[in-house]
Amino acid sequence: MEKVATRDPYLVDAGRGIPGVSSRAENADMDHLDRKRRSKNMRAIRSKDTKPEFAVRKLIHGMGYRYRLHRKDLPGKPDLVFPSKEKAIFVHGCFWHYHGCKRGRMPKSKLGYWKPKLEGNRERDKNHIKEVKALGWETLVIWECETRDVKFLMQKISAFLDGKQ
Repeated sequence: MEKVATRDPYLVDAGRGIPGVSSRAENADMDHLDRKRRSKNMRAIRSKDTKPEFAVRKLIHGMGYRYRLHRKDLPGKPDLVFPSKEKAIFVHGCFWHYHGCKRGRMPKSKLGYWKPKLEGNRERDKNHIKEVKALGWETLVIWECETRDVKFLMQKISAFLDGKQ
């Protein structure tokens, strides 16, 4: 009896021997992951408690400041809130909030999906900041790429929290 190779029906094999990865030549607009793997990947992306946010929280706590997390009564649920100072900090990932750095670039595939999505995220961020400011609060946005330069970040945070902007 001859053994027949079975394949997972959710995976796409482009003949390159890599299960779940399709060839870009097949369709330039096609995702390189199959739907099941893309779904799993997207579910794993967090909206809070991200690595950049943890880095900022650790730094601010080490500087002696105390804060509250994700206040639901403020527009956009800022990542760090300083109620006594009426100041809020948003920690944005460069890709998801479409920053101008190299990590914040527009994807090359599925532009019909990504362009409105990322531009919508950016517009929503602007609206949340306007709404928080309208309540009399000051805001600061810290980008993921800024978390790599700790000295610069400490100066930026100190200036914001101590009112020396």
